[in-house]
Amino acid sequence: MTIESPSANAFHYPAYVYYFISRVGHSFALQIVSTAIGWQVYAITHQAIYLAYVGLAVFLPVLLLVLPSGYVADHYDRRMVSACCFVLEALAALGLVIFSMGAQTVVWPVFVYLSLLGVASAFGHPAASAIVPNLLSKEALPHGVSLNSITWQTSSITGPVIGGLLYGFGSVVPYAVSVLFLGIGAISLFLMGKVDQHKNEQSEGGLATMLAGFSFILSEPIVLGAISLDLFAVLLGGAVAMMPIYAADILHLDPTGLGLLRSAPGIGAIAVSLWLSKFGIKDHAGKILFASVGLSGLVVVVFGFSVLPWLSIIALMLYGAFDMISVYVREVLMQLWIPDAVRGRVNAVNNVFIGASNQLGEARAGFVAAFLGAVPAVVIGGFGTMIVAGAWSYMFPKLRDARKLVGKD
Repeated sequence: MTIESPSANAFHYPAYVYYFISRVGHSFALQIVSTAIGWQVYAITHQAIYLAYVGLAVFLPVLLLVLPSGYVADHYDRRMVSACCFVLEALAALGLVIFSMGAQTVVWPVFVYLSLLGVASAFGHPAASAIVPNLLSKEALPHGVSLNSITWQTSSITGPVIGGLLYGFGSVVPYAVSVLFLGIGAISLFLMGKVDQHKNEQSEGGLATMLAGFSFILSEPIVLGAISLDLFAVLLGGAVAMMPIYAADILHLDPTGLGLLRSAPGIGAIAVSLWLSKFGIKDHAGKILFASVGLSGLVVVVFGFSVLPWLSIIALMLYGAFDMISVYVREVLMQLWIPDAVRGRVNAVNNVFIGASNQLGEARAGFVAAFLGAVPAVVIGGFGTMIVAGAWSYMFPKLRDARKLVGKD
């Protein structure tokens, strides 16, 4: 008699199917809202500075709530926490619907609703990320991670297009559609049913409990190396912020050309995600991780020096492909390596690092470009990413030598 191994196909797990539906609705809803808010805020204010405040209004709650949000994800039902955050986001989108039906002479209500979205992200992301290993076997987790990445990348490419088209029918329409998507996502989470997770005592408290995520990260070289590698690689490789300058002044492209530049990394990422969802990474995961980060820096340098549109687009597609490989390896290693008891708190810290690296990466590129120009800003960042890949490979040999995508023994 042979004992069958658990399926490696994430779609063979009914609870994950409901989770996947919820992520599709959530990802598209947020991309649509983000696009509509950008148009609306600029239409009301006609001042670019307010667009910077949009990102800040969402990120600040994530930063300020990092400790309680991780605690909640580890001490309460992650499925219900995620569902409640979906409802909060739907209420914020509904508030934007009501706001958009009025005169729209002031902009401050938009930032109130953005702050609510930030609170929902602060609590929702750690819970949603931490629940995935509770839904899948270790064999199916890599497939689930790749499917989640495909969902995010697809929404990041098509969501803004959909949001722009919907905004053409009036500012109310995209927000209303987002409410519908978020409602579907919340219902899917409720239909998922009860999910087994580690039971931490809700009576636990104190600063040590809150800081358990930080403590675990500092104590585990695999996790510390993976999170810090992502932080500094994204911080230095922020070519996206320079794309409008490249399109207009260097490559001499029209808005359609800029759209191709912005879509190119996502196209590369989706192509690699589809490949990973079928074949995965069987061995030498750590070396592949560092090689992909280093190569992502190299293609950023190529993009930085390029004056040919076709070469720039290919370089950006390769950047998205290499970045997707590194994201995949880091996510699978972290989700398997982190004990369920602290997974929410570690994901909360990681959520802050991701937001900070994206925000600071664009700011870094902008400041360097202001002093030295766009090309040096991009090229320096690409070389910096390659240096980080080499230095981290030396500093974190345990991560470099990780072979199989498996958890801690």
